[in-house]
This record gives sequence, structure tokens and C-alpha cells, in this order.
Amino acid sequence: MRSIKNAFVRTMLGAAAGTLVLMLAACGGGGKPGASSSSSSGGNGVSVTVSPNATSISAGGTQTFTASVTGTSNTGVTWQASAGTISDTGNTVNYTSPSAPGSYTVTATSTSDASKSASAAITAVTGSTSSCNGFAVGQEASLNGFRPFPASNPWNQDISTALPDTNSSTIIGFIGTGVGLHADFGAPAIGIPYVVVDSTQAKVTVNVGGSAGESDVVSMPIPASAPIEPGDGHVLVIDKGGCWLYELFQGSFNAGQWSATSSTVWDLLTYNNRPYTWTSADAAGLPIFAGLVRFDEVASGSINHAIRFTAPASRSAFVSPATHWAGNSSTSPIPMGMRLRLKPAFNVSTFSASNQVILNAMKKYGLLMADNGSPMFITGAPDSRWDNNDLHKLGTVTADNFEVVQMPTIITQSNVPTGAAPAINSFTASATSVTAGTPVTLSWQATGASYYLVDPQAGPGRGNNVVVTPSATTIYTLSATNSFGRTEKTVTIQVH
Repeated sequence: MRSIKNAFVRTMLGAAAGTLVLMLAACGGGGKPGASSSSSSGGNGVSVTVSPNATSISAGGTQTFTASVTGTSNTGVTWQASAGTISDTGNTVNYTSPSAPGSYTVTATSTSDASKSASAAITAVTGSTSSCNGFAVGQEASLNGFRPFPASNPWNQDISTALPDTNSSTIIGFIGTGVGLHADFGAPAIGIPYVVVDSTQAKVTVNVGGSAGESDVVSMPIPASAPIEPGDGHVLVIDKGGCWLYELFQGSFNAGQWSATSSTVWDLLTYNNRPYTWTSADAAGLPIFAGLVRFDEVASGSINHAIRFTAPASRSAFVSPATHWAGNSSTSPIPMGMRLRLKPAFNVSTFSASNQVILNAMKKYGLLMADNGSPMFITGAPDSRWDNNDLHKLGTVTADNFEVVQMPTIITQSNVPTGAAPAINSFTASATSVTAGTPVTLSWQATGASYYLVDPQAGPGRGNNVVVTPSATTIYTLSATNSFGRTEKTVTIQVH
């Protein structure tokens, strides 16, 4: 459900043997983190936060980190990396991981008080698409135990022991303490549907409208029969061959052509950081599929990720992992990306085994605020095997059984983090004049990117090259994107 999501709101806005320590001094201006943060403070009031506090990137990839220091006028920090390299100086730096996969850390230490520091955990992965081979194919098909995104991703983090937010009572009161959970999914066709396709599904052009400037506009493997959610028109397609997730908002299929208001591509293996203030197919700028309650998960006995939910009103603000606000209330204390947690002491034993799975996930991973809508509505995928009467019993769990998990820095229009968009040093073709149907390798060298897109034909890509087979003279566009923006470069292949 979406009460505000329009163009106006959208636009308002290798590895070292042993430990390699790199230290860069930074003085002056404080950073403004826009994602989850890890912090350290002491009796003198100095506190350090680093955002994001956990992330996954491709081995050899780059991630931007921001440090914030409070409690002192000297907001400078020094940076350290367990392995890899740190470039730039100041409170915002770029970290490049080793080419070997592994777990690494970066640490920011206050120059005012060296005993105060904060760290971020980095998981560098090579990403094997074989991990998606176990997916079944078809509508609401089982992923057979696969969990999108690495364990370090915010969707998959265990928050059962995280501190409650100091504003928790106010927020729960705003939602309504007596408001019960509502499972906005069920049998036979209630919820947000999805479909899994394999490599035989051809990529097609999607005409993207009002939010094209914040979309991933590429060819997508969407079948003509892909299910469309009533209302918001969400279309969710998982490509098991490439391990990519494609999502549309206000998707429609007419006269053989797909169109949408916005479109987003997500890397199921590594996640991809999208620019601050950009939306996605969801109002908060988040992936939708990652937060769905699915029957195959419940049947397996566990849900191992946070669950998407809606609240009736939000402020013009977001917290990590969200990147976008869709404020519809000047009095709401709720930012997009806020996380609720079912209180540990809540007794789930009186519920069915299926509902216990759902409720226990709320204790361990919580609920992520993703859109404006009806209060305490949790989102799932339709399935004919759901017991609607049993799901309805979740309504006895009310908002006052939840607490807000401590939020990282709240981002508003006044403190959106800034930094450098990716730099594309080169984008070339192995041949620029060919006969129709000749394979051509497109290669690029770029820095600072979270993910790459090549359009037309190719779509998202990992590494630094893709193969295309133009049938006519074609201008190919490479898009490199990170948390601060998008950079593009083109190359033309003449077909004769």
C-alpha cells in the first residue's frame, strides 16, 4: 500500500599476510553517516560512529565509509583497515577490499580521544551464481533454502540483543499501542507475487516513466505472464541463472510491451548500494522480495531475515538500510527504514507452529518500515497453502508488544551525505564495426562503483566486461552507480 509515492517526493530530495594497517589523519568537518553505524563512547561524552557498520562487496570492490564524532569540537578521525586500501582523507573515505574474498574491518578512531573508535565489518565475496541453481522455476517457486544477500546485510542481521531506541515509546504510541498485526498475504492470491525464471527467459525492454532518473533502466528477463500485484503494480522477477532480482513499481503489460514508473535491479549475491535519496520499486528505496514472508520458508521452520511492514504515516527522513523518504506527515516520528522488534519476553507458544516461525523471526530480525500504508501490515507472497484463518490470529499481537530498535543517524534533507560518484576511466568494445550477430566484448575500467549496468541487451554485470551480439548499429551505455550517484559512458558498434 502506498499513500504517497510520486515524482515530487522522489525529486525532493590481494589479501595481505598478516594485518595491514593504514592510517589516514582527518581533521575538521564532521561526517554525516547515512547508514547503520557502530559506535564507541565513554565518560567524557566523545562518541564515534561509522556507517555503514556492515556491508558486503565484491572482492576487489570499493565501499564508501563515513565517520561521525560527537561530544567534542574536534571531529577528526584516523582510519585503519585490517587489509585492503583506504583512499582520500577526512571523515568520508573510500575503502577497496583485497582481491581475495574474506572478512575485513575498517576502524575510525577519534583524534580527540584515541580510546574512542568504531568499526565496520566488510564481507568481500567473489559471488558464484551456482548458489542460485537450486531455485525452482515458476510463480512463487521455492528458493530451497537460499537467502538473498550476505549474512552481513541489514536484512539478515540478528538484532535480538540490540538496544531499544530512546524514542521507542513515542513511536509505538504514534502507531497505536492496540493496533494488531495484519498478515497482508494469504491464499489463494493475497500478497505481492513473484516469479523465478531461468536463462531461457529472453530479456525485454521496459519503458520506465516518472522515476526513470532514479531507476535501473535496462533490459529485464520479464515474461509476458509475470504476475502483477493489484494496487501498487509491483512486479518481482528472480533470474536464477544470473542471481539477479528485478523489481518494478506500477508495472503493466500492454500490446506486448512492459512499462513501469520505476525499475530496480538487485544483486542477490552481494547487494548493491543505491544513491542516497533514490527510491526503488518500494518507497524506502529497499528491495521488496527480501522482506516477504514466503510459504516455503515457514514450511522449512525458519525465516532468516527481517520482514517488510507498513505504517500509516512517516516523516521526510530515512535510516539505513533505506535510501529514500516518502514523508506524508509533519508530525510523524517514523523514518523509512526504522526497525521494530517483537519483545523477547512475548510468549509465542500459544500460536500455531507456522505463526511461531513468523513471530520468532520478528524477535531475531525484526520488521523493516518500507512504505506508508495500513498500520502493522506485514507483507508476504501469496500461496494457495496459506491458512488464512490461522494467519488472522496474528492480529492478537499488538504494537505495544514491539519496541523500536536503536536507530542510526536519521537522514533528512539537511544532512544527506555527499561524496564522489564513480569514475569510469574507459569503456571500449573489442570491435566497433562488425556484421550482424557477431559477438563483441564490452570492457571497462572504473572505480568507486557499487554495481554496473549495460544497456541495451546486457543488463546488470559483475566484473568488468560483458558480451553482446548487436543485430544493428547500437549505442551501448555503461552505468556505474554508488551511494553518491551514477556515472555513464557510451560506445558505439557499427553493424554492416
